[in-house]
Amino acid sequence: MANTSSRTLRLLSLLQTHRYWPGRELADRLGVSVRTLRRDVDRLRELGYPVDANRGVDGGYQLAAGAALPPLVIDDEEAVAVAIGLRVATQAAIAGIEESSVRALTKIIQVMPPRLRRRVDTLRTVTVPAAWTGGPTVDAEILTTLAQACRDEEQLRFSYTAHGGVRSERQVEPHRLVSLGRRWYLVAYDLTRHDWRSFRLDRVAEPRSTATRFRPRELPAEDAAAFVRAGIDNRSVTTTVEVLVHAAAEEVRAKVGQWATVEDAGKVNSAEAGKENSEDRCRLLMTVDSLDWVLMTVGVVGAEFEVVNPPELAERVREWSARFGRAVAARNGARTAPAAAEVTG
Repeated sequence: MANTSSRTLRLLSLLQTHRYWPGRELADRLGVSVRTLRRDVDRLRELGYPVDANRGVDGGYQLAAGAALPPLVIDDEEAVAVAIGLRVATQAAIAGIEESSVRALTKIIQVMPPRLRRRVDTLRTVTVPAAWTGGPTVDAEILTTLAQACRDEEQLRFSYTAHGGVRSERQVEPHRLVSLGRRWYLVAYDLTRHDWRSFRLDRVAEPRSTATRFRPRELPAEDAAAFVRAGIDNRSVTTTVEVLVHAAAEEVRAKVGQWATVEDAGKVNSAEAGKENSEDRCRLLMTVDSLDWVLMTVGVVGAEFEVVNPPELAERVREWSARFGRAVAARNGARTAPAAAEVTG
């Protein structure tokens, strides 16, 4: 039975390596007869793997798309590549897949041999991610440790640095991980303070499981994301920003993603070389705790813009413009920096 099971896994691995295998060649690679190969293929089908067969002298086998995704068999190199890719994805390189990336990474790391974990960690330490996120980074090892504790319903201990810099030891019953805006949060029941809390993961250090199971409590919110949002609204001073961008709404929306609300502001006629030209415009709305984040977002758009509200944002644009101007002046050896860019608002 053990030999049959290992041969079935080997067959699955071969089918995932090539799109199509001639039957005789596949049997030779496995060291079995064509008849035994057919039985092994039937066994894979029973396990949920859709295997198509072509009859005849040149017949063979190939994996097909099924109604559900069965377990995959990958080799060492592929496992390392997937783990590295998922670590990058957890840092919000692609908006919307951060949480599913953590779940997938948790499953892979759990069964990965120590020798492969070392390779993944080595690659991580010598690689600089190119993705721009604008928020604090979180170690993927911390993410996977917390995700496992949430899944297994095991109490956690970790060190936590509060907003004021005070460091404390916490013991919690972890509930859910939440990716919100530019940050990751852990929603958990704090056993020391006897209340629900949300913890920013970039302030969590040395998380370790206690191997103590717990019965899940009822969260006092619609869901974990709503709980985190309520906490942020209660303790943060936020600013509502409105910027008029001289570009089409769909173009701006594709660049800023989930970080802002983009509304079509219609077209406006602008005079150029004695002719009337129609120009697309859109309204970019954000609620932020940092005006610098707005400027980074608008900068990514790469289009002319006007500050509508608040006046503080217009002043921040002038500061940045003057700073960049001084940088250019210093580079060119100029004695004085150029004047700051004119800002509407």
